Amino acid sequence: MFGKGEFIVYGNTGVCQVMDVTTLDMKGVSKDRLYYILNPVRERESKIFAPVEGNKTVARAVLTREEAEALIDDIPEIEELWVGSDKLREEKYKETLRSCQCRAWISIIKTLYLRGQERQAQGKKATAMDEKYLRLARENLYSELSLVLDIPKEEMEEFITERMRRLEMQEAY
Repeated sequence: MFGKGEFIVYGNTGVCQVMDVTTLDMKGVSKDRLYYILNPVRERESKIFAPVEGNKTVARAVLTREEAEALIDDIPEIEELWVGSDKLREEKYKETLRSCQCRAWISIIKTLYLRGQERQAQGKKATAMDEKYLRLARENLYSELSLVLDIPKEEMEEFITERMRRLEMQEAY
């Protein structure tokens, strides 16, 4: 169970802060059931009431700083997701996003980055579907990393690229 004040990743909502853990005084809601009252980092005015037990939505603690740094260092080893058909590809992207796992989000980002490069080399633009899932995966990943590394989300891509470049240089020596 998460405690008041903790930051968690909650389904497709992304990073949320647990504002309270309480019962709800609402008609039709069991007085014995505990709920998290979550405040999404992306939408500070919103509140989510999520049951503590039996919730089908994935909820997990945010990474620690050490885990985030190790994750970034592992990016070169994280495999892409290759799916042949567009319909199956979209389903795989949705399933991967719902997993709420940073490594899975990186797989999507790597896949769509490489796919975009390939399409650009052919004189084609990225598809709307690819742009959508690339944006969602980056938003989820960068929001969490931004929080735990205390770096503005807008600077995450540059930070990751620079960290990977330094790591490559260290390994070369």
